Amino acid sequence: METTSPPPPTSERAEAAPIPFFSQSASFAELWPEIRAHCVDVLDNGKFSHGAKVAEFEEALARWTGARHVVGVNSGTDALVLLLRAAGLRPGDQVVVPAYTFIATASAVVLAGGVPVFADIEERGYGMDPRSVAAAVTPRTRMVLPVHLFDRLADLRGVHEVARRYGLTVLEDSAEAIGMRLDGTHAGLLGTGGVLSFFPAKTLGAIGDAGALLTDDDAVAETARALRHHGRGGRTLNHFPGIANPTVLSGLNSKMDDLQAAVLLAKLGRLDADIARRAELSARYDERLRAVPGVVSVPGAVPPHPGGNRVCYVHLVEVEERDALAAHLAAEGIGTEIYYPVPLHLQPCFAYLGHGPGDFPRAEAVCTKALALPLYPDLTEWEVDRVCDEITHFYAGRRR
Repeated sequence: METTSPPPPTSERAEAAPIPFFSQSASFAELWPEIRAHCVDVLDNGKFSHGAKVAEFEEALARWTGARHVVGVNSGTDALVLLLRAAGLRPGDQVVVPAYTFIATASAVVLAGGVPVFADIEERGYGMDPRSVAAAVTPRTRMVLPVHLFDRLADLRGVHEVARRYGLTVLEDSAEAIGMRLDGTHAGLLGTGGVLSFFPAKTLGAIGDAGALLTDDDAVAETARALRHHGRGGRTLNHFPGIANPTVLSGLNSKMDDLQAAVLLAKLGRLDADIARRAELSARYDERLRAVPGVVSVPGAVPPHPGGNRVCYVHLVEVEERDALAAHLAAEGIGTEIYYPVPLHLQPCFAYLGHGPGDFPRAEAVCTKALALPLYPDLTEWEVDRVCDEITHFYAGRRR
């Protein structure tokens, strides 16, 4: 796979092509023969959803992650909803979630019938602060849902210690965490279960929405498989040992499309190489941005928790004048994303929970500084350097 390209001549750099926040056109073209072969299998079989190709992908992903069960579904969000329900969430149960994460973490709790309760994040990093988790627990709290963000696992040891103290079930929003492991165990398998998202920009991305639930728990897997396909109407609670909530039998249409499974199967074969390529590019960002005043290149500045590895889904920086920098880069044809502009406790849809500014200060502070830079295997070293040059020029101009 071609991973580098020479820089264009100096005379052409002023008219350099835009650098999108994400692109997979080159790698997709390289994989097309294998993708096409998988898609022909689907077309010949005539089963386009929840078919043989989905089962093949589930088995391959189970081998790659070490999961006992992989349940393919139509999105990472639905995987969260099904995981919460399959793990026994009851109406009105509270689930502790971080205040800084994608909104689906908390909205999935609501869709599963629960009530999200927010906790702040670590002082260095973006995982739940176990001390804030402990402070959020009430007699109604049943589960805790840490999120692994960007390039590192949350503090699972600290979260499990709090969970044991209060008798809570630990689930993982590991949507971004494919390839992340703690002492060799893959993310999503460090509690009762976890999820993966295969949104196109993810480290393992489809060409549309898709997701999966991971678990080593037989009962959770059996229940999730039923729930993704309308609950298999007519089943009784006897079919789901250990599940005490009758509403768990009312399922969804959350089946994975076989064409998405076909793409994912092809891309799974090069996942290790893609993870390594992302690491190389992230390290280049770290090296180039280390000395730029006003910029903290987070992967280089915040190490993983002991026993954990680093897998770079996005390259995040914390910067002063974040919105102005993003606008400057956009004007130069460089795509970025803001992760995340508003913390969950200040989202209007969660106003009923009664929070206000200042309740979770670390989450609020990060929302004003965090900016994700382009990071994907098709990116070249010269493009990384161009992004870093523009960031350097922006802050140099501010100091004049």
